[in-house]
Order: sequence, then structure tokens, then C-alpha cells
Amino acid sequence: MSRIIEFSGPVLTAADQERRGMWSVGGVLTFRRPAAAPDLVLDGWVIPGLVDAHCHIGLGPGGDVPDDVAEEQAATDRDAGTLLVRDAGAVHDTRWLQQRADMPRIIRSGRHIARTGRYLRGFAVEVEPENLVEAVRKQALAGDGWVKLVGDWIDRDAGDLEPSFPAGVLRDAVQAAHDEGARVTAHCFAEDTLDDMLDAGIDCIEHGTGLLPRHLPRFVEQGVPIVPTLINIATFPDIAARAEAKFPRYAAHMRSLWERRGERILAAYEAGVAIYAGTDAGSVIRHGRIADEIQALHAAGLPARAALDAGAWAARAWLGADGLSEGASADVLVYAEDPRTRLGTLDQPKHIVLRGQLVH
Repeated sequence: MSRIIEFSGPVLTAADQERRGMWSVGGVLTFRRPAAAPDLVLDGWVIPGLVDAHCHIGLGPGGDVPDDVAEEQAATDRDAGTLLVRDAGAVHDTRWLQQRADMPRIIRSGRHIARTGRYLRGFAVEVEPENLVEAVRKQALAGDGWVKLVGDWIDRDAGDLEPSFPAGVLRDAVQAAHDEGARVTAHCFAEDTLDDMLDAGIDCIEHGTGLLPRHLPRFVEQGVPIVPTLINIATFPDIAARAEAKFPRYAAHMRSLWERRGERILAAYEAGVAIYAGTDAGSVIRHGRIADEIQALHAAGLPARAALDAGAWAARAWLGADGLSEGASADVLVYAEDPRTRLGTLDQPKHIVLRGQLVH
């Protein structure tokens, strides 16, 4: 590891703030010039490591994966510039990866919690409503301050999306997580699920495809962010096509949610709802696609700087992680061009520095 690295280009300490003169000394950032000459000088536009706020390191299409696959997933994210991951549910215990200095930082949420028989097989802790509170307490203690609920899924008897748990039980479960010092996020596709989650005091919503105008004031007032996972929502037409023959109502619903995905996220952003970038990598979506998600947010109407902020400075602040500040860990990306004005450059980081070590 180079003891002193000088970053000689523009340093973007926020989406709208730029300064010059930053160094990594022993893996820690400083804006004070060291007495010794740098061992390495990196030139280019500097931003903090990107954040994938909905990622599943240690999860594959069938559930758990071997250690070597989990390691490959983490390395793929790292090499794409994702240096901080908020895990959104995984069967694999990734605490061993958290000890690896060459791997992205991971904030774990433990396993998904779903209704019995109402989620992807092998992914979740499956419970009935009377056992939800106990399951939430257990996962709150097993994770790093987050619990992941599956808020809705197809009910084969009803033939459409239906909430996973009764509203009253949800309120008790969210309170139980808060009592344990954890925040709760929930997978939500359908419209009515969002009302129950907001009533329960949820801390974050994943996907949010059922967002309606009536929801927006509550999201703002309650300070509930959305992680839209737009590159995953792009799979809805294929899901609908596979379901059409047996569940036509569900298929039509999924297509409707997909058709309005962009306008709903733009409406949320314009209303003042916090939006963060997450890929949902790990089951269907391949790892290393955070740049695609940021660009998808821009394509939905978010300004380029806001889309980048959703996967960089703002996301780090939301998760309690340092950005580019005095004394922060040197988790840094360097680009040949200003990524705020050309999001396409996010696919090609010039340099990746993790914990003060040049890894790419």
C-alpha cells in the first residue's frame, strides 16, 4: 500500500462543491499537505466510492452461494466503483467479507423476512403473522442496523399482488426493530402496500412502483426514502409474460407498474422524497451495475447531478458513512472527466482507491 497518495485533480466533496488538494496518508484522507513527498500521484476528477443501496452479496438465483461466488460478487461490485453496499437481504453470512480490507464495505441487514410460501424459494425466513415480531427482533440483532421485509408478493389464490402481513402486525414489527436500534426497509411493488408501510413507521421503501400522488406528502413528512432499483424493474414485462397464462390479473398489474416507473420516481423526486441508487444485484441482476442504475435515474428525469448524488455523497450521508472529508477513510474514485456532467464516464473509473490502497 502506498503510504501517501496525492489526488491532484478537482476533488468533489459534494455534488455542488469542488476543491483542490487532497491526500491519503496511511489510508486516511487529509486536505493538509503532508511534509513528505507522495509515493503516488493520481490525476483526474475525484469522488467518494459509489454506494449500492440495494445489493445482495452472497445471494444467487437459488438462494445461498459458496464463499468463492460471494467473493466474486463483491470484487465485481468493487471493480465497478461500488465501495459501500447496503445489503438488502442475503442467506449467506458475509461477515467474513467485512473483514477483508480489499472488499467493499458492507452494511448487512440479515435475511429477508417473508410470508410463508409468498416469496422466492430459498431466499427468506418465512413466517406467519403471529411470528413476525419475533423474526424481526432476531434479524435486527443479526444485522448491522437494518431489517428487510417482503411487503407484498403474488397471492396465487387472489391472482395478484397482495400485502404479506396485516397492518397491525406490521406496526408491532417495525416498533420491535426500532426497539433493537435497527431501521426497517421493505420490498413494495403494489399501491396499497405503501399505505400500510407508512402507517407502520417504515424507514425506507425498496422499488416503490405503486407510488401514487396520495403517498407523496407522507413520504416527505415522515422522511422515508425510496430505492427504486430501476434496472430490476425493467424485468417486469418478462415477469408478466411468464405469468400471463395462469395469473392474467397479476400480469396486467406488473405491466402497469412498469409503464409508470419513470414518472412515479420523478414525481417523488420533485416532491422532495429522497431517492437513492440500488441495483438489486444478486438474484436476477448481475453485480457491478451501479453506473447503469444511476443513469437509469437520470433517464427517469432526475438531473445528472441528483442522480449521481443518489449513489454517492447523499447515499453515504444517509447510511452514516464518510464521504471526502478530513479524517475519512480513503475510499475514492478518480475519473478522466467530470462524472456530474457526463454520467457515462462512471463505467470507466480511472483509479479506484479502497482504504488507501490502489486496487484498480
